[in-house]
Amino acid sequence: MSFVPPGTGWPDDPATADTPVAHDPADVRRLAASSDTLAELTARQSVCRACPRLVAWREDVAEAKRRAFADETYWGRPVAGWGDERPRILIAGLAPAAHGGNRTGRIFTGDRSGDWLFASLYRTGLAARETSTYAGDGQRLIGARMLASVRCAPPANKPLPEERNACLPWMAREIELVAPTVRVIVALGGYAWQAVWPALRDAGYALPRSRPPFGHGAEALVRHRDVPVTLLGCYHPSQQNTFTGRVTAAMLDGIFARACELSV
Repeated sequence: MSFVPPGTGWPDDPATADTPVAHDPADVRRLAASSDTLAELTARQSVCRACPRLVAWREDVAEAKRRAFADETYWGRPVAGWGDERPRILIAGLAPAAHGGNRTGRIFTGDRSGDWLFASLYRTGLAARETSTYAGDGQRLIGARMLASVRCAPPANKPLPEERNACLPWMAREIELVAPTVRVIVALGGYAWQAVWPALRDAGYALPRSRPPFGHGAEALVRHRDVPVTLLGCYHPSQQNTFTGRVTAAMLDGIFARACELSV
């Protein structure tokens, strides 16, 4: 089998063999809307099969593997949101990496982007450990939660518009469930910035009339039940950005220090 069956002992697997599975976008909308808790929602996220192209890709990658991880079992399923259940800061990315989250079962865990991200979160007091290499490694987010706009690793890191739309209810419902405590949402990269807006709308947030452009350090004010929430832009800590110096450790630390400041 090219993925980890739910409920078979993978660390922090939120699902069981009885978790209902979404097989199309209508199922996603129904199962997301009827999820009353984060535990129920993340379990359902983690077994979704609504997008045939993404299902095939994530499982093909889990079967073929990368040479460096040839002896490892790959997760090969959608990667659910994780972290504090009452977060002050929400961190949004685009999608799991084929040999990162698709391998480890946890978003931003086990890839180069995650190395940069978790080191910064640790320095700014938002993570318990400086690194995150696999599920169950003791990493813990402090006052923060991570999620992706698309829960499956896409080919070439580029989900199709219809795949983003199919996955939107998972993201919107997760944002809705944590909304009472969230004061800052950090969007990692322009794609995540674009994806967050419709999710906020569907989660019941009041949005500005015009959508501010993405940029590193860009800030936009939205409201949830008259409570102000800041959307904060951050360049993605991708290998390309970190190798070229477009993103530095100081730049990441500055964003998360600002998020901590705004979240108080």
